[in-house]
Amino acid sequence: MKRLQAAPDTVGPVGPYSQAVISGHLVFTAGQIPARGSLDQQLDTFEDEVRQTLRNLEAILIEAGSDFDHVIKVNGYLTDPAQLEPFNRVYTEILGHAPPARTTVCVSLWGVTMEIDCVAELIDSESRKHK
Repeated sequence: MKRLQAAPDTVGPVGPYSQAVISGHLVFTAGQIPARGSLDQQLDTFEDEVRQTLRNLEAILIEAGSDFDHVIKVNGYLTDPAQLEPFNRVYTEILGHAPPARTTVCVSLWGVTMEIDCVAELIDSESRKHK
């Protein structure tokens, strides 16, 4: 098992956890939030927050040896049911070409509007040669 503490250009963990854990051929990410540079930087719209959260998630997957094409399962945590439509719109732009299994729930979060985590397969070395 391998633990990834912090991917470049992401806000590192704000608690005692790893950003990702690699076990066997799978990558399990911690939940990512709409942070860019620091937790204090605010984004203009909820759709911008979804895009930033997915960028953070993608950076972690790449650092771990995977990417969005290898995502198996996504969990989305929203703080308001009205967020579902804009969430789906951005999600479809980025992951809509071959959508993984997904669960999306409305919850109370600590000071953020949303969080996303996922499970992905590692890209095998043969696949990397052809990209």
